[in-house]
Amino acid sequence: MYRIGQEEIDAVKTVIETKDFFKVNGSLQSCYKLEEALKNRFGVNHASFVTSGFGALVSALIGFGIGPGDEVIVPAYTYIATAMAVVNVGAIPVIAEIDETLGLDPDDFEKKISKYTKAVIPVHMQGMPCNMDRICEIAAKHGIKVLEDACQANGASFGGKLLGSIGDAGALSFNFFKIISCGEGGALLTKDSSIYEKACIYQDSSAIAYFGDQMNGFSQLSFCGNEYRGNEILAAIMCCQLEKLDSIVADLRRNKAKLLSLLGDVCVAPSNDSDGDCGIQIPFRFDTYEKAKAFSEKTGQMLLYNCGKHVYYDWAPIMEKRGAAHELMNPYNMPANKDLNHNYSPDMCPKSLDLLKRTVTYGISPDWTDEEIEATAEKIKSILNS
Repeated sequence: MYRIGQEEIDAVKTVIETKDFFKVNGSLQSCYKLEEALKNRFGVNHASFVTSGFGALVSALIGFGIGPGDEVIVPAYTYIATAMAVVNVGAIPVIAEIDETLGLDPDDFEKKISKYTKAVIPVHMQGMPCNMDRICEIAAKHGIKVLEDACQANGASFGGKLLGSIGDAGALSFNFFKIISCGEGGALLTKDSSIYEKACIYQDSSAIAYFGDQMNGFSQLSFCGNEYRGNEILAAIMCCQLEKLDSIVADLRRNKAKLLSLLGDVCVAPSNDSDGDCGIQIPFRFDTYEKAKAFSEKTGQMLLYNCGKHVYYDWAPIMEKRGAAHELMNPYNMPANKDLNHNYSPDMCPKSLDLLKRTVTYGISPDWTDEEIEATAEKIKSILNS
């Protein structure tokens, strides 16, 4: 989260004064206003405000009809929530390589497709777009659904299209660590009514059938689900935050561009769309792990290999196949999944490990002054030349 202030305080105060916090209400209807704003911004037919990016991912997979007997391809570099969402619906995550852009490697994605593959989740890590043209082309060729994990990429785009709006469905996150935030929150985006209906029933634990007329026009019957429904207080905050997104991203991009111009000839990871990148960070790429590690230690910035949570070998519940608290609910033990690809090992994605060992991301602030950018550039050049 970068910017929050009096607007959000006033919005929360107004909601509290109504004493009407539930999503379905006759007062402010902040959840619905937020969902309408998201639909308009992303150019999708449907948006659902939920409690987390994870909730959005799981709901989308339910909307796809994913379950036991299905494989879903996920990248080696992402937060564990991406893979856990797949396990949560009873399916198996198949882990694929990333490429030089730190996004899902389209070539390895296609290699990992089997007769069991039903979906792929490209993840736009740290605001960096995946190659959505190739990923969507491959997915269409094989009849595979595309779920964009844009949880770290609010406001980013690829080819002029906002991330989260390109695939069959998209997931956004609004937790504390994201560009815009309400502490915890997320959103499901889709143009497909069938996906949306199933996702809504699931994320509202079927309570959708008992409050208001939310299922009017639905063709899907209600079923038992989970509880990821958003509320009015968080939605009120997000309505304010969404209005700030463009200015935040514009300032991030400007400050990143200025810092890069001052640095001159430095080696950074390539981008699938440098104009669409959020500008959250600069991914410095070194020729050895030792050089990257030294740069990380001197700057205090993140060496991706050692980040502790975004690389597949750090996902202990996945790597050790602890997919549920009860063994009969564990997808890795389900007969329907016995022939699927869950042969995990710490060294199974060597290309990804090599790239992550040699990449350090340097965080950008949208609020840096020109003097701070110049001082940062001098600091980085001094370290690189030492």
